[in-house]
Amino acid sequence: MTSNVEYSQEMSSLSVCVADSTSTTQLVKEDIPLIPKPQNDICSRCCCWFWRRCCRERELRSRTIVIGQHSPEKFPANVIRNQKYNFITFLPLVLFQQFKFFLNLYFLVMATSQFIPDIRIGYLYTYWGPLSFVLTVTIFREAVDDFRRYQRDKEVNSQRYRRLVRGKDSELVPSSKLRVGDLVVVEKDQRVPADLVLLRTTERSGACFVRTDQLDGETDWKLRLAVPATQKLDSDSQLFDIKAALFVEKPQRDIHSFIGTFTRHDGYGSEDSLDVENTLWANCVVASGVALGVVVYTGSETRSVMNNSQPRSKVGLLDMEINQLTKVLFVAVLGLAIIMMCLKGFSGPWYRYMFRFVLLFSYIIPISLRVNLDMGKAFYSWSMQRDKEIAGTVVRSTTIPEELGRISYLLSDKTGTLTQNEMVFKKLHLGTVSFSTETFDEVSSHLTTAFTQQAQVESVGPSPTHKVRRSEVTRVLEAVKALALCHNVTPVYEEQEIEESHSPGSGSLESQTEADQHYWQQKQESCVYQASSPDEVALVRWTEEVSLPLVRRDLVNMQLRTPSGQVLSFTILQIFPFTSETKRMGIILK
Repeated sequence: MTSNVEYSQEMSSLSVCVADSTSTTQLVKEDIPLIPKPQNDICSRCCCWFWRRCCRERELRSRTIVIGQHSPEKFPANVIRNQKYNFITFLPLVLFQQFKFFLNLYFLVMATSQFIPDIRIGYLYTYWGPLSFVLTVTIFREAVDDFRRYQRDKEVNSQRYRRLVRGKDSELVPSSKLRVGDLVVVEKDQRVPADLVLLRTTERSGACFVRTDQLDGETDWKLRLAVPATQKLDSDSQLFDIKAALFVEKPQRDIHSFIGTFTRHDGYGSEDSLDVENTLWANCVVASGVALGVVVYTGSETRSVMNNSQPRSKVGLLDMEINQLTKVLFVAVLGLAIIMMCLKGFSGPWYRYMFRFVLLFSYIIPISLRVNLDMGKAFYSWSMQRDKEIAGTVVRSTTIPEELGRISYLLSDKTGTLTQNEMVFKKLHLGTVSFSTETFDEVSSHLTTAFTQQAQVESVGPSPTHKVRRSEVTRVLEAVKALALCHNVTPVYEEQEIEESHSPGSGSLESQTEADQHYWQQKQESCVYQASSPDEVALVRWTEEVSLPLVRRDLVNMQLRTPSGQVLSFTILQIFPFTSETKRMGIILK
C-alpha cells in the first residue's frame, strides 16, 4: 500500500507542476518525478490497475481477525504446491534443463548439422535416434516425478477437517477450502492445515502437545497453550456469541517468534498478549488431545511454505563429472580435426572439411553413455523402492539416486541425531557418596526411610528446632525431590480411560485410601512423559524408578507420589526457563 500512495502523490505533484507552468517560465528540476504521468486512456488505466493490484497482493501486512467471521480481505488460497512444472512450462523447462549441459548441447548441434547436405556424412536416424531416446527417457522421468508430486499435493490439499459454522455443529471441508478466520478443529495425530492461533483444547488447563519434526527437525513434543479467555468458555459454540478480535503480525519466516493480541469487546475488556506458545504452525501434528484454532495465515503466507525453497532440478555429481569429461573430449576432437586439416591442407572450402572431421571424430564422445546413465538411474530408483531391507522408502527424485553411494562421512550437528534422543540417568553424586545403576535400589530404600520418618514426626507433633547435621537419607531425599520437581515435564495419560469421579487426596503427607492408591496405579500404568528436552524426561523417569514419580502437572500445580502411596502437592509460583546465558533452569514451588 505504501508504494501505491507514493505513486499517487507523485502523479498529483506532476499535474500541479504542469498547471503552474502556464504562468511561470521555469520548472524546478527536482519536482519532476522519475515516473512519467500516464496518459488518460484505457490502456494506461489498465496497466496502472494491474501494477497496483500485483503490488497489493505481494505485500505482507498485519491483520485483524474477528472471531467467528470471515475476513473481508483477500489472502492466498490454502493450497500446497510442490510441482516444478505446469502444462505450459513442462516441455520448455525440461528441454532447457537438458541442453544447458554441454554433453546434450553437443549432440544436438551434431544432429542438427545433418540437415545440411554439404556436411552430411550419414543417415539422420544415426544421430537423432539416440538423442531422441535420451530426451524421451528424461522427459518421461521428469513427468513421472512431477506427477507424483501432484498426487502428494492433492492428497494433502484434500484432507478434510472439521470447521465450526454459526448455527450448525460443524462441517467437513478439505484443507484447500480453509480461509483466514475459519475455526478449525484438529484431532489427535492430525496434521495442522494452516497457521492457527490456539483457542481451545480438550485439556482443562488449555495445554496441548504438538510434534514439530516437519518444521525444525526436533522429535520432542512442544507444549502449546490456548488463549485463556476462550479456554474458559463452556462450549465451542460460544465463540460465535462473544465479540472478540485477533491482531496478528505480518507473515514472516521465523517459526520461533510470534506477536499478537486477543481482545474482547463485549464488556469484559480483557486483552491477552500472544506469543509462539499460543500458535499451531502448519505441518505440525497434534500429539495429545483435540485442538480448536482460528486460521491466521494460509497458503504461501504460512511459516512452513515461507521457509521452503522453490522446487528445482537436482543434478548429481556424476552428471557434472561426465559433463566436464565431455568438454575435455571435445577439445581432443578439435585437436584431431585440426591435425587432419593440416595434413590435407586448407585449400578450398576448408571449413566444410573441418566440420566433417569433427563429425567423424564425434564418436569419441559416446552418446550411449548418456543412455546407459539414464536407464541406470531409473533402475536404481525402482530397486530402492522395492528393497525389503529398507521397506517404505520413497524416491522423490530419480535424477540423483546414485549419490547415496558416494556418501563417505556423516556429519552431525548435535548428539540427539545420533542418540535418537533416548537419554538414561546413570549416576547420582552427593559430594561424599555416589550412586550408580548398581546401587539405585539403595536410593529407593533411603526414600522409603525418609518418608516413613517424616510421617512419624508429623504424627507425634512438632519438635523443637535445633541445628543438626543432615544425614545421608536427608540428602538423598532432597536431591531426588529436586530432580523430580525442577523440570518442564508433563505426564500424559492416553490409552486408558480412568474414572476420575473420585478425586485423590492432596496435602503434604496424608494417608491415602485404597481407592486413591488404585487410582494412581492405574494412572501410572498409562503414563507417558513429554517435554521439550529428552534430558528432563530421563531425570523424571529415573525418579519414577526410585519410587518418586510425577503423577500430575498443569500450569499451576504439580503432584508427586511417595513410595507409600501418599501424594505431595506443590503450587508452581514461578519458572525460570533454561537459557544459553544462564545454562540452567529454576523453579519456585510452594
